[in-house]
Amino acid sequence: MSNKPHSLKQLALQKFKTNFWGVFSFYFIVLAGVISVFAYAFAPDNSQHANQMHLSIHSKKPGFKVEILTLPSQIETNQSVFNKLFFGRKNSDTEIPISEFKEENDVLTYTEYASDGLQGVNKSINTNVFPNNSASSFIKEKTFYFGTDKYGRDLLSRVLVGARISFFIGFVAVFISLIIGIFMGSVAGYFGGKIDAFIMWVINVTWSIPTLLLVIAITLALGKGFWQVFIAVGLTMWVEVARVVRGQIISAKEMQYVTAARALGFNDFRIISKHILPNIMAPVIVISAANFAAAILIESGLSFLGIGAQPPMASWGAMIKDHYNYIILGKPYLAIIPGLCIMSLVMAFMLIGNALRDALDVRGVKG
Repeated sequence: MSNKPHSLKQLALQKFKTNFWGVFSFYFIVLAGVISVFAYAFAPDNSQHANQMHLSIHSKKPGFKVEILTLPSQIETNQSVFNKLFFGRKNSDTEIPISEFKEENDVLTYTEYASDGLQGVNKSINTNVFPNNSASSFIKEKTFYFGTDKYGRDLLSRVLVGARISFFIGFVAVFISLIIGIFMGSVAGYFGGKIDAFIMWVINVTWSIPTLLLVIAITLALGKGFWQVFIAVGLTMWVEVARVVRGQIISAKEMQYVTAARALGFNDFRIISKHILPNIMAPVIVISAANFAAAILIESGLSFLGIGAQPPMASWGAMIKDHYNYIILGKPYLAIIPGLCIMSLVMAFMLIGNALRDALDVRGVKG
């Protein structure tokens, strides 16, 4: 007796598991999601927005090491563990890169770091500003694995924290596009007639406007900011979902199970939501994966233009904007690293979209 799964879900899952790039992309996206949520737990600089600046060590190469003197602040920052984990540490301490130091007779003498062979400024400070009058525990060597940006911020930390915007804009934009697109497409496809003609007119008008220009217009209307970009991108992506849903419902509403549901006296809302939509979600899931990738690219483009996430927020698009001129100044990694991050995440969603398309085409699976 055969033990092969016969349900469509099992067949689709079985086929998806055999797609190496689909499975690889799935785990890559899960990893990106975990990093996005817990970015401050992974980032070496866990200050809010990873915005700790050290101008004396700006634009340093990956692997750069320097000793950092931390001068504790008298300002109390009451932060819960939850707040610190998800929103970053409110850092009121002063961090100073130093090249050498000496502690004697309750006085700490240090030389500030200076690049290009210059001599740093010598300064002294009384050790009573440190707990237990010990300054040595407040001097630690720090490694910048991805180097530093033009403001002396840790590039690795900025990349990790910047993943949050690129990742979550996909979720919010796709969620908004699904709500609007499924509603508009369902109404147009199921009822037809003048309702269908009007909704298709709205879809075609929206479709004819270049996506980036429409997003810019909505963003300017709502104002610059974090959530405004999320909403603006979502409001421009619903048309593709609506067209797919409309076409699927036009085909599905003539099926026998819909006729049977009408004969049983079910209302239109129940027929659409309980009977038709569950049977046409396969292409919607595939297009959602593509929309996720498109949302990341659009947000990066907006941030590059300066109307996306605003400073000091870390955003991959804004990081490229800040450092694209360094490509010809001998430090291309400052723009290439965030560019590779965008490319990797977008490619992962496109690959998983292709894998889902193949897996959900269960007609190609032999039971």
